[in-house]
Amino acid sequence: MFDEVIFDLETKSFFVEDGKFDPSKFGVSVLSLYHRKLDETLSEVEGEILSFWEKDFQNMWKIFQNANRIIGFNSLSFDVPALSPYSPNGFSKLPHFDILDEIKKATGHKTSLHKIAKATLGVQKTDSGENAILYWERGDKRSLGLLKKYCEDDVRITKDIYDYVIKNKSLKFTDYWNNPREIKMDFSYTLRNDLSPQASLF
Repeated sequence: MFDEVIFDLETKSFFVEDGKFDPSKFGVSVLSLYHRKLDETLSEVEGEILSFWEKDFQNMWKIFQNANRIIGFNSLSFDVPALSPYSPNGFSKLPHFDILDEIKKATGHKTSLHKIAKATLGVQKTDSGENAILYWERGDKRSLGLLKKYCEDDVRITKDIYDYVIKNKSLKFTDYWNNPREIKMDFSYTLRNDLSPQASLF
């Protein structure tokens, strides 16, 4: 069996007082992940979505630790740094796989999760990061429910995009100039590197 984790998080703010874009200073409100097991053909045999509030983060590190691949969107530039005040030493060294980073390598440009989801899957993001911050600030049961749902929805979209590329070896999106694009992508495992045991975080 192999383990994959697809994750996303929401932050408590976007900017700190000095105006610098530093995700490690934003604070994380909630993290959602899809944890799944794959058989020897790398087909999913079981999976579940889980969400963790800041106070529960200590319960999720083992899930990351045991993963053969940790999949995110813009995760190397945003999510991993945002988690740095909370994460154990070595978290950034785990086998992170950033979909946006792979797109930048292939095209030289960035694009958004929304544009990829719309072009590739025919779906749209269900909310926005700005609203996620407002939900956290309000803090009532309904708002926190909307926050959790939004984070989980983004995880599902990220998973579906990743699985689309695994199956079709291509990805569709709208570029900076609003032109439709389709590019060849390959998210296949290199078995020696991606499926080797990981050193302990602790």
